[in-house]
Amino acid sequence: MEINFVRSIQNTQSMGRAVAFAFALHSLCSICGTLHSVDQYLNIKLTDISVTDPEKYPHMLSVKNCFIRGSVVRYVQLPADEVDTQLLQDAARKEALQQKQ
Repeated sequence: MEINFVRSIQNTQSMGRAVAFAFALHSLCSICGTLHSVDQYLNIKLTDISVTDPEKYPHMLSVKNCFIRGSVVRYVQLPADEVDTQLLQDAARKEALQQKQ
């Protein structure tokens, strides 16, 4: 299912629109930013980032772009109107059928 999620993000990215995403990391730091790229390991490049708790992470105030390793991402918040839910549902059905066989 992770690959389908990555494809959904890449489809959003390939439409040429700047979409803001929020990422919660295992370090409990939350970062919002514009998606630049994502790969098959969920490694993410963001531009125009901001930290949701600048008092706790003041050193992040000067950072404008970042790379986030996929293994440290706890969850990703996507804008609901930017997700192709039909694509994800179809992919989930196909994956479930393949696992049954």
